[in-house]
Amino acid sequence: MAVQRAPADVFRPYGRKELAALLRRSSLTEQYRREAQAVAEVLPFRTNSYVVDHLIDWSAVPDDPMFRLTLPQPDMLPLDDRLRVAGLLDASASRALLGEAVRGIRSRLNPHPAGQLERNVPTAGRQGQSGEQDERGIPGIQHKYRETVLFFPRRGQTCHAYCTYCFRWAQFVGDTDLKFTGDVEPLVRYLREHTEVTDVLVTGGDPLVMSAGLLARCVEPLLDGGLEHVSTIRLGTKSLSYWPHRFLTDPDSEELLALFRRIVAAGRHLVVMAHYSHPRELSTDVALEAVRRVRETGATVRVQAPVIRGVNDEAGLWTELWSSAVRLGMVPYYMFVERDTGPQDYFAVPLVRAWEIFRDSAAQVSGLGRTARGPVMSADEGKVCVDGVLNLGDDEVFVLRYLQARRPSWVGRPFLARFDPRATWFSQLAPVSGIPDSSPWSRLPGGLTPQGAGAGR
Repeated sequence: MAVQRAPADVFRPYGRKELAALLRRSSLTEQYRREAQAVAEVLPFRTNSYVVDHLIDWSAVPDDPMFRLTLPQPDMLPLDDRLRVAGLLDASASRALLGEAVRGIRSRLNPHPAGQLERNVPTAGRQGQSGEQDERGIPGIQHKYRETVLFFPRRGQTCHAYCTYCFRWAQFVGDTDLKFTGDVEPLVRYLREHTEVTDVLVTGGDPLVMSAGLLARCVEPLLDGGLEHVSTIRLGTKSLSYWPHRFLTDPDSEELLALFRRIVAAGRHLVVMAHYSHPRELSTDVALEAVRRVRETGATVRVQAPVIRGVNDEAGLWTELWSSAVRLGMVPYYMFVERDTGPQDYFAVPLVRAWEIFRDSAAQVSGLGRTARGPVMSADEGKVCVDGVLNLGDDEVFVLRYLQARRPSWVGRPFLARFDPRATWFSQLAPVSGIPDSSPWSRLPGGLTPQGAGAGR
C-alpha cells in the first residue's frame, strides 16, 4: 500500500494500516518491520504527514531521533512478547485471540503509574439518596497537588501523533478499562467547592485535537463568576511540534486563537504547556510561525519533555532546544525522567546520566534558559528532582528534592538516597542510613523505603 502524500497544510493521519508502507521508506530488514508491526498492536501508533515528510530524516532510519520518537521500535517490548504477537499476525489469528494476548502484555506495563487512578481521582463526597456518602471517583478529573487539577475532556483523548515513550499510552489503545475521560460540568462543580485550586491543566491526549468550538465548551465555563480563584488555565499539547498548522491554516485556526485571546482578556493566565522533545521540532518555518501566533494572543508557552534514550540523551540537544525556546520567547520548564510505564525499559536513561545531561546543558545556556528544572520524576508522592551526586564520607549519594508534593510541607526540602548508577526511577532508590525522622523518606508509604512512592512495576 502506497502512502499518499497530502498537501502540506492538510492534516493526514497515519495509523497501523499505513505502518507497513511507512517502514518501507527505508532499508529496514523484514524482521525489523515484522516486529515493529507487532509492537504497534500493543502500544498506540499514530503519526501524520507533517511528521513523516518534514521531521523524520529517512536516510538516517532507524537511528533518526524523530523516527524513534514517533514510530514503533521492535525493542520497545520484550522479545518473547513481540514474537508471540508477530506469530499471531503471521497466522492471521482471530481478533479475539490476538486481543487476549495483547491485553495480557498491556497489563504488565503498569498502564496507570504514580497512583493516577487509586490516589489522584477525587470522590464526589456528597450524600446520595440512600443517605450514604457517595465516594465514587469523579470521571475525568485528577487532583494530586493542592493548587492544581487535571481535566481530561472526553473529546480530547487522542493526539496529532503519538510519542513512542508516552506515559499516557493507555488512553489511546481503545480499551475502555484503561481510558480516563470526563465532562466539564462535574469539573465546574468540583472547582466551586475547592477554592484552593488556582490552576486547571486541560490535558489528554491533546485538547487541541478538538475543534475550537469544542475546546471553548471546556474552558469558557472556567471563566464564569464564582471561579475567580482559578487564575491559570493550562493546555497540555504537542500540536506546536506535530501539527503547527493547527494555529495557521486549519479551518478554525483563527477561531482557536480568538479563544486564547478571550481567556487572556478574562484576566486568566493562559499557559500552553508545549512538549518539545528534540530541537528539530523547531526547525521548520511553520513551527516558528505557530509559536509566534500563539504568543501574540498573550499566552505563555512553556517547554517540557522527558530525557529519552536514543532521542535526546545528549546535553547539546537540550542546550539547543532551550536556547531556541528563549529566543522565541518561550520558557524552558521541565526536563522529566521517563516514567515507569509502557516501554520504560527501552527508553529510560539512568538517573545519574540524566542529571549529567541536565547539568551540562544548563551550563551552556543563559540565565533565561536556566528556568528549566530537572531531571524530575513524577512519582507517586510528588515531583522529585535529582539535584546532584555528592560524596558523603566514603559513599556517594543522590541529593533529591520535592518540587511539588501531595504534602506541601515536603516541597523544597532536600533529602538523600544511596547512589545507584543503574537506577532509572525513584522506586529503585534506598535511603541513606542515619537520616533524621523528619526526612520525607520516613513518611512515605511502606516506611523507610521508597517502595510505593514510585508506583514501581
